[in-house]
Order: sequence, then C-alpha cells, then structure tokens
Amino acid sequence: MKKLPLITGLALSLLACSSLFAADKTLRIGIEAAYPPFASKTDKGEIVGFDYDIGNALCAQMQVKCVWVEGEFDGLIPSLKVKKIDMALSSMTINEDRKKSVDFTHKYYFTSSRLVMKEGAVVDDQYASLKGKTVGVQRATTTDRYATEVFEPKGINVKRYGNNEEIYMDLAAGRLDAIFADTIPLNDFLSMPRGKGYAFVGPELKDPKYVGEGAGIAVRKGNSELVSQLNTAIDGIRANGEYQKISDKYFKSDIYGD
Repeated sequence: MKKLPLITGLALSLLACSSLFAADKTLRIGIEAAYPPFASKTDKGEIVGFDYDIGNALCAQMQVKCVWVEGEFDGLIPSLKVKKIDMALSSMTINEDRKKSVDFTHKYYFTSSRLVMKEGAVVDDQYASLKGKTVGVQRATTTDRYATEVFEPKGINVKRYGNNEEIYMDLAAGRLDAIFADTIPLNDFLSMPRGKGYAFVGPELKDPKYVGEGAGIAVRKGNSELVSQLNTAIDGIRANGEYQKISDKYFKSDIYGD
C-alpha cells in the first residue's frame, strides 16, 4: 500500500509528459489534392475539401500541430514507408491488401463505386455492353483493382490515371466511354456543368472485397499509438458535432454509413 502514492505520482508524471509531447508534436499528413469534394486546390493554391477539414479537426481534437504534404495517391503508402509522412488522409479505402503494408484507423466515411457514362447508356450486371469500350479509373485504387480483375477479362479496355481530374478531362475529350469511381466524387462531378449529359449506369458496387470497410487513415505498420489517438479523435469529433458540421458543408446526406 505504501507504494501506491509513488505509482500514482509516476503515472501522473507520465501523463503530463505525454500531454506535453502531444502538444509539441507535428504530424505530417499526406493528401492527394485532386479529388473533389474531398480534396482540391483553389485558384490561390490552397487545399480545400472534406478530407482536409476532417484532418484539421482531428489535429485540433488531439491538440497537435499538423503539416499537409501533397502527393499522388499511389505514392502515399510508399511515402509512409520511408517516413516522409506520418499518416495518409486521402479517402483511402480500408482493405485486406493495403493492411499488409499499413495500419488503419476505423473508417471516417463509406462509399460504394459505380460507372458514369453518357445519358441513355445501358449497362447490364455482367457489363456485356462494355466489351471493346474504354473505361477510365484512378491508378492504385479499389476501382482499379476491380477493373483489373473483372473488366479486363471481359474484353473491356481499362485506362489508368493519376487522379480523377485527368479522367474527367479525357471523358470530355471523347477519349473515354466511361468512368468507374467512387459514387460520392462522381455525384459531385454530375452536379456540375461539366457533368451535364452524363449519368450513373449499371450496378452499384458494394462488395466488401473491393470497397472494403470504408475510408480510413493509414499510418505506418506497427504505430498502434497513433492509430489509437486518431480513433479517439474520430469518435470525439463525431460526438461533439464537428464531424456533422463538416459533412453538411459538402454533402446532402450521411456519408459515414452504418
């Protein structure tokens, strides 16, 4: 019993040190700023979007300083591995393949995937009418994986891009017959003048094998402390209303999911 004050004092000391460390720590967050409405850049070169706002809210919740590091989506996991960034917050789907390389927080939103083509196009559940046509996907994404495993064996041409903005430009230029991507950014595309004349077609992809468990924040393998802090922060901003405030800024419906 005499050891209790000593143990309690030590625990409080460690807690104080931990809080001090957290206050002084700078987290480098990797993001691809070409994926509206989740992340894009203004004419002044400033990053805006749901992912960006969520990241800043999480940093405020954890009381840490954050620095944003831009990069191509397919370079985010390699950047984590070589310690150029501490976490990747860029609408990255949690799936078993990526879990081999990085650790994830729990989800901070969920989306399915779907095709977009010119209005009036009809696509059946087996994609038979797409044979010989060209579909654009973003490289190293879950839609890329699905296109590789399902579209290409059916004789569908798959063209890969660094980001969705490049896909939209090629679609407008007539170099693509369709886009296959997450439904939320595609909804954003269809709501804009450049999306006029296009519509969702075919089945909605919700298979967990491809769409995973939702979008999570990736960290280096084995960094359980940061995962725990981020999970607590995600729960915190959902509980205090900050998450809903940010979501309402960009979306008309709930994107967190069940």
